[in-house]
Amino acid sequence: MNKIVLKTSHIYLESDLVKSIFGNIHFAYVTYVKDQKKILITPVSSQWFVKMFKPTQFLLKSRNLKGDRTLAIREILIDNDLDTTDRELKFEIVEKTKLIKVFIE
Repeated sequence: MNKIVLKTSHIYLESDLVKSIFGNIHFAYVTYVKDQKKILITPVSSQWFVKMFKPTQFLLKSRNLKGDRTLAIREILIDNDLDTTDRELKFEIVEKTKLIKVFIE
């Protein structure tokens, strides 16, 4: 079972999740949807996402040889006054559109 963790203002994505959603893409579009209290993450290849939201592009940084990656989202956390406590986050995946919805209450 995949898990997503918030640690030192970075979202940690496990390698299986990275492979299935991002493949060989090393950049993600990320946006925070305030009314839903969700951070949305998708590969930069998702053109529909740019039309629907005004996302910021982030580098998926390599964390280890397994293929785990992180997104440095400190800016989103601070700008939206969100809890920066290290913790496991609930999330939902929309396979069809390669979208990760991270619940960040």
